[in-house]
Amino acid sequence: MAGMTGAYNDKNIEPAMNILYDERVDGALPKVDKAALLARLQQALPDLDVLHLEEDLKPYECDGLSAYRTTPMMVVLPERIEQVETLLKLCHEQRIPVVARGAGTGLSGGALPLEQGILLVMARFNRILEVNPAGRFARVQPGVRNLAISQAAAPFELYYAPDPSSQIACSIGGNVAENAGGVHCLKYGLTVHNLLKLDVLTVEGEAMTLGSDALDSPGFDLLALFTGSEGMLGIVTEVTVKLLPKPQVAKVLLASFDSVEKAGRAVGDIIAAGIIPGGLEMMDNLAIRAAEDFIHAGYPVDAEAILLCELDGVEADVHDDCECVREVLEKAGATEVRQARDEAERVRFWAGRKNAFPAVGRLSPDYYCMDGTIPRRELPGVLRGISELSAEYGLRVANVFHAGDGNMHPLILFDANQPGELDRAEALGGKILELCVAVGGSITGEHGVGREKINQMCAQFSSDELTLFHAVKAAFDPGGLLNPGKNIPTLHRCAEFGAMHVHMGKLPFPELERF
Repeated sequence: MAGMTGAYNDKNIEPAMNILYDERVDGALPKVDKAALLARLQQALPDLDVLHLEEDLKPYECDGLSAYRTTPMMVVLPERIEQVETLLKLCHEQRIPVVARGAGTGLSGGALPLEQGILLVMARFNRILEVNPAGRFARVQPGVRNLAISQAAAPFELYYAPDPSSQIACSIGGNVAENAGGVHCLKYGLTVHNLLKLDVLTVEGEAMTLGSDALDSPGFDLLALFTGSEGMLGIVTEVTVKLLPKPQVAKVLLASFDSVEKAGRAVGDIIAAGIIPGGLEMMDNLAIRAAEDFIHAGYPVDAEAILLCELDGVEADVHDDCECVREVLEKAGATEVRQARDEAERVRFWAGRKNAFPAVGRLSPDYYCMDGTIPRRELPGVLRGISELSAEYGLRVANVFHAGDGNMHPLILFDANQPGELDRAEALGGKILELCVAVGGSITGEHGVGREKINQMCAQFSSDELTLFHAVKAAFDPGGLLNPGKNIPTLHRCAEFGAMHVHMGKLPFPELERF
């Protein structure tokens, strides 16, 4: 995509009077003297690995959202906290933007680099520092993979609850930046609900601890503020996470439906029955067929939609809950309800869901993964709305989402080699997110805003709210050097976008009133 760095608000950076900058480029970022910066880095940090050749930089030009690409000016790969401290101090002094990156699995362009900035890759901070079974917590570095935490805690019959589909690869630092969730977040919460403490570095390179080893700490809840801030407030250097005991029993029910609307209504019926499943996931027919062809999970490929409902806890409670949920599903119109016969089948059921994204990737040269959240009661109408938008834009949409908490992941299939299809996919994605806002939802549930949804921020929030967001950003990073051009749009950008603010379900489009 052309002009990805054009969203950067260069008003935050005053003309720098030092050897690293040439004269300001008209209408763009100040141009950095790359050779001078490289020499300065090598002098200050002789043991820091710095990538600066074109062929070395290309692998870092995007994150998991590959529609947007920008080649970074420079990539640094530190191994010690002291290196990060020195780097940040130098960049702050010289007014050089810094974008932090973890494993690169993000899906909103949050780690998109800058042509005139440094990409700070934290992947080498991959040590598990402590697993404390008595205190039920683990201290880890930001580059540790999500799944590795549970693997390290497994000998103590403990685990880390948030489990995004990319957990085999995504890093905990990135999970903190995006407030990642997963298929079990309905019962066990998002990343923010499973943290005790963060060690971070400010833009000036100063160390700061948010939260504590206790279950609560005095003062403002800066830990929650920092979680989901997408690398705009500071750099995570250590994470202390809560560990939970493994449930004694976990059972999964798979329910088939002959319409997505019935499946959507069944989600609300389960919660209304007073049951909070460990996970409650939904897939439509396109996603079902793709996942079954890829994983052979045993899904019914003739169903219009399926629900996966996992109940966990002690044996007696799980047995009773399974019977209750079965009755609810059958009453809601399920054509078939079956329970996983054993642990192997339970794992297969979840493998199909967790591999739905790569499975759908086999159906089309490209797909665009959206991330919006809606009230559960709106599921049937929004699914119908997505179907109508899909027909309007002439692009197929596979629906895979965390139905229990209304976090939708429509996958828009397109071919970037066909002129105009990428633009059409982007436009369709924007309309789906605006539909989510129109029914009282949000433009993101766990992927973050990043570069992808910055225009839709204008649809969800008022000018006063956006001004407040900018004030919070300025309190931590007054120079606007950390991950600029992401997450929070300027009011000028919103005016250009022409978005009408929607709040508390007030609908901007009369034709959406039926939803």
